[in-house]
Amino acid sequence: MTQEVADNSTNSGEKPQILRAVGRFFWELIKVFLLAMVIIVPIRYFLVQPFFVRGASMEPNFYDGEYLVVDELSYFLRDAQRGEVIVFRFPQNRSQFFIKRIIGLPGESVRINNGQVEIINDDFPAGVVLDEAQYLPGDMRTGGQIVVELGEKEYFVLGDNRPASSDSRSWGILGEDEIVGRAWLRAFPIDRLGVINFNRPGFVSL
Repeated sequence: MTQEVADNSTNSGEKPQILRAVGRFFWELIKVFLLAMVIIVPIRYFLVQPFFVRGASMEPNFYDGEYLVVDELSYFLRDAQRGEVIVFRFPQNRSQFFIKRIIGLPGESVRINNGQVEIINDDFPAGVVLDEAQYLPGDMRTGGQIVVELGEKEYFVLGDNRPASSDSRSWGILGEDEIVGRAWLRAFPIDRLGVINFNRPGFVSL
């Protein structure tokens, strides 16, 4: 009787090939992951940062629950400008993040009087009223009676919803080192998706 012997040489040759293919597949996945980390991590930690709006202090321009993307790079290249909306660490508790609008710049004085914001600087030593019609409702008044002098690298910030905002009127000036970046993109809700416009306020003579 002739005994048949199974030939396993073909199967034995296929196994290393399968293992090599699986190995190449996982190596490609690892390379894609590492490349993504090289690209994403610097962007996330040095260029942009997500931010959720909490509260009503910036209405009607920013609403509770909106998702923003914050540009962290621009202020390494230039100074912050009046009218820009920024995200910053709350000076009295740096674990908290606030969103407000820049009103007073370094070296200026800010005076709030009769519901209006006045700026005193080298160009307007007698003071000039800030025209905020581009981003505030027509009937919005700024409460308080204060005068604040800003030093080097110090800013005065206000919320757009003045009656409902905790800002420089109550807790003081904002240091440059506490600024995270400017609000750049509104990512949510979808019907308000888009780049955030920079509304530079004008001046009205006293």
